[in-house]
Amino acid sequence: MLKIESYTVEKLEDPFGILSGDRYEFFLELDVPEDDELYSENGVMLRVIFMKDEEKEQISKYEFIENDTKNVLDFELEEDEETAVLTFCREHYNEEEEDSAIENLDN
Repeated sequence: MLKIESYTVEKLEDPFGILSGDRYEFFLELDVPEDDELYSENGVMLRVIFMKDEEKEQISKYEFIENDTKNVLDFELEEDEETAVLTFCREHYNEEEEDSAIENLDN
């Protein structure tokens, strides 16, 4: 289970107008159990680039980041977790720059 404690979202600007659609950067603060291999005493967040255009909505890129050190962690989302994160982004992309209430995502 991915448990999102809080998140921020910001619309990314394309200064040259090269990219189609809109892109949003999410930072999802995760609550990771101590027995999970992703666990870090420093805390873990998931950075997600969400893309939305007229034809589709998708995750363009994501990475797990250790909160205190900002080191990128070499982990991948499982298919069901990626689906849950995509759903979360679809539901929250228009709430850019707001801190939000706790959300839970089940596997």
